Amino acid sequence: MPIPLVNSIASWFLKKRFHQMELFLKYPNEVQLELLHVLLETAKNTELGKQYDFSSINNYETFKERVPIRSYEDYESMIERSRLGESNIFWPTPIRWFAKSSGTTSAKSKFIPVSEESLEDCHFAAGKDLLCMYLNNNENSKLFTGKSLRLGGSKELYKENGTSFGDLSAIIIDNMPFWADFSSTPSSEISLMSDWEYKMKAIVNETIQENVTSLAGVPSWMLVLLNQVLETTGNENLFEIWNHLEVYFHGGVSFEPYRDQYQKILPNNSFKYYEIYNASEGFFAIQDRNDSSELLLMLDYGIFYEFIPMDTFGTPKQKVIPLSEVEVDKNYAVVITTNAGLWRYMIGDTVRFTSVKPYRIKVSGRTKHHINVFGEELIIENAEEALRKTTQITNSEIVDYTVAPIFMEGREKGAHEWVIEFKKYPNNLTEFAFVLDQQLQEVNSDYEAKRYNNTTLNILQIREARKGLFYDWLKNKDKLGGQHKIPRLSNTRTYIEELLSLNQVSSY
Repeated sequence: MPIPLVNSIASWFLKKRFHQMELFLKYPNEVQLELLHVLLETAKNTELGKQYDFSSINNYETFKERVPIRSYEDYESMIERSRLGESNIFWPTPIRWFAKSSGTTSAKSKFIPVSEESLEDCHFAAGKDLLCMYLNNNENSKLFTGKSLRLGGSKELYKENGTSFGDLSAIIIDNMPFWADFSSTPSSEISLMSDWEYKMKAIVNETIQENVTSLAGVPSWMLVLLNQVLETTGNENLFEIWNHLEVYFHGGVSFEPYRDQYQKILPNNSFKYYEIYNASEGFFAIQDRNDSSELLLMLDYGIFYEFIPMDTFGTPKQKVIPLSEVEVDKNYAVVITTNAGLWRYMIGDTVRFTSVKPYRIKVSGRTKHHINVFGEELIIENAEEALRKTTQITNSEIVDYTVAPIFMEGREKGAHEWVIEFKKYPNNLTEFAFVLDQQLQEVNSDYEAKRYNNTTLNILQIREARKGLFYDWLKNKDKLGGQHKIPRLSNTRTYIEELLSLNQVSSY
């Protein structure tokens, strides 16, 4: 199909969608409250709807008072009943798919319900919106002249009791419309392979023959794939293989630790990076402007949002607020109510609002993945900003990292211990530790206060990881690929001790 015709068709869809988006951009809080009403009305005759008498809830305050905040553990028994084929428990339409997610670290799998409505009105709608926003910002794009290289999870779909479970990416690929499958590479057959390492080789062999114009996937795993592409072809950069490559759509983990490495294999200032914020529970936000690090919160995907200020999270004074009450530059835990039957569900992520007109956010971390053993309140956003500046100053590159506390013992003060796998080593590891410590103090005043004159914390310690350590750790846990990721920060030493023990073993 000629480029002008493709772009004109896309433009027609774009204008139609922008008219709908104008509604939540202009009246965000009204749209959210109307959505809550629709969700309550839809689910009023479910088991949960009758338990909390959804039919009599006519405002947010009553909803907030009557329906409790829930974690996965609170939902687990209902979800298990749903997986066995029972219906109308928390959502009226049958739940046929469950996104299997173990989170970052838990060995225990979670099964997140995916309804027909959430698949169509959230996940697929977000994919269309992402393309619409990108094309609107880049009128001369030739995106549709080639294919999108997508890198999803490696778990195939397992069917049982009339329901299916697998990685969210596998569910999406398995239900993808024909036009989306036609415009993507690798084939669905390869995308759904369960053996990650064999799958990577198959992807390389297939995609180097294609005209790839865009990339889509988690930065850490996509980088592994792209480096294998370069190694296989013997090329220096990706434009020598795919000369029409123009954008990378990424999400799942922070892009910052990998930015410099991507820019080296994609050495073109006109190449675009677009970030998305999605999870098994839903698709939440999209970068809607070129060269922006802020994400537009999408308010009409069947998800009603609430937020817990992190300065009260997990305390007797914990409070929950609607979107209309959030403030810029404060850190919040995210609570969602969705068209897949999750009611006031804590997803475990934290965000920071950069704007409220419109509502734009940055993902700042995880509620469970921070370090506050000594009152330092270190979050992932702080750690990755400090690490990014440190690698620039010391001319180094990293593959992966994790951080844990060194607990006080006797009169010895505490500290933070970093295990880092380097791709490009700094000239001096002691200097690297000093610079990183200084950068952490610059981005986090609580850390700076605890480090002042070594009052509470000594200078951080660096443990150098052998090549392939983090890959081997994930492989041992059967967590290669997809949304699986390294736990960056922890208040315990559980993960770091496992890594340090494995650090003594040869890579395989």
